Amino acid sequence: QVQLVESGGGLVQAGGSLRLSCAASGYIFSNYGMGWFRQAPGKEREFVGTISWSGDIYYADSVKGRFTMSRDTAKNTLYLQMNSLKPEDTAVYYCARRFSSVRPNTPASYDYWGQGTQVTVSS
Repeated sequence: QVQLVESGGGLVQAGGSLRLSCAASGYIFSNYGMGWFRQAPGKEREFVGTISWSGDIYYADSVKGRFTMSRDTAKNTLYLQMNSLKPEDTAVYYCARRFSSVRPNTPASYDYWGQGTQVTVSS
């Protein structure tokens, strides 16, 4: 069965960095796009970035220039390098498998989700 497991979250000061990982299993990783979303308390799940199966990447404006997505198809792992972190980046971060190229910035285009990893940025 499809499984996505995030790791790498934690507490960091503003201006710091973290790298999140998402280990995928149960399917052919290179055949699917992936995405990162985040959800802060009391807010809707928010798009962070997405990578297509062919490697095209785009980001939400709020993280562009600070966050970088990458993947290692040999390790079936997706990454999110987060630099210059701000308190407003505090959220639970989720990775998800993308099944549709239509509206890839919305949760509806993703069919499997990880359990999430908490990122807290202190001011």
